[in-house]
Amino acid sequence: MHTIARTPTTEMEVTSIRLERELKDKLKDIAGNQGYQALIRDILWNYVQQKSGEWKPRFSRADIRASIAATAQQEERCVLTGQLIPPQQAMLLGLTKNGDMVPLSVESLAS
Repeated sequence: MHTIARTPTTEMEVTSIRLERELKDKLKDIAGNQGYQALIRDILWNYVQQKSGEWKPRFSRADIRASIAATAQQEERCVLTGQLIPPQQAMLLGLTKNGDMVPLSVESLAS
């Protein structure tokens, strides 16, 4: 996940969120040098963008190493186009350079 430059932390509101120790430890492992609080902010911003319709692509076609056919089990959003993929519709799962599996619309990789 890419860190996006946002408001300096000195200008941010202080809030408290309770996390299970295991979850916090796993977030720290995943975040690495980014820091787990920055990772949580990125995850929350992505969620807000998806739900509010302000979605912006995080990946390009060059980031996709391979794809496999799949069927959406719930509503998904293509990481390349932002197109919604309804449940039970054909889709692709793309393997990124970082080893993440991401949802793709069938049309998103068409030449």
